Amino acid sequence: MQIREYAETDWARVWPFFDEVVADGETYALPQGLTSQRARDLWVQPPPWATFVAVEDDGTDDGTGDGTGEEEVLGTAKCGPVRPGGGAHVATASFMVSPAARGRGVGRALGEHVLAWARAQGYLAVQFNAVVETNTAAVALWTSLGFAIVGTVPQAFDHPEHGYVGLHVMHRFL
Repeated sequence: MQIREYAETDWARVWPFFDEVVADGETYALPQGLTSQRARDLWVQPPPWATFVAVEDDGTDDGTGDGTGEEEVLGTAKCGPVRPGGGAHVATASFMVSPAARGRGVGRALGEHVLAWARAQGYLAVQFNAVVETNTAAVALWTSLGFAIVGTVPQAFDHPEHGYVGLHVMHRFL
C-alpha cells in the first residue's frame, strides 16, 4: 500500500465508496443523495488543505508494459486547519476507507501519514470534531494513535440503527 497526494483522476475510484459510506449513515454527518460533484467539492479542498489516497496495485496489466497494474484506491483522507485565523495552528482531518478494504490497516496508514504531514506543515495539534461514538473501530484507532476524547456532544448524530448518539471531539498534540 502506498499513500500519495490525491490526483483529479482518483475521484472516479473514490466516489463509489464515498457514496456508499455516506449512504450507510453510520459515520458521516453529510447529507444523503449528494451528487458526485458536490461530494468532490466537500472532500477535495484547495490549499492549505491536502487530500490523500491510499492505493495498491490491483495486479491487472494497465497496458504500459512496466509490469504494474491499475491502482485500486483503498481509502482517502483530507487535512487542513480546524479554523482560519486564530485556529489555523490546529489541523483537522477526515478519513474514509472503502468497505472492501476494511481490516487491512488502511485507516492506520492514512492516519499516520496525515499526522506526519500535519507536523511537517507546522501544525501544533490535530483535532477531530465529530467522531461518532458508536464507531468503535475509529475511536480505538485514534486512541491508539495518541488521540484523547476531550469531550462528547450528546445526541449530536442521528444514527440509523442506534438513534441519537454522541459525537466525540478527539485531540492530540503533535
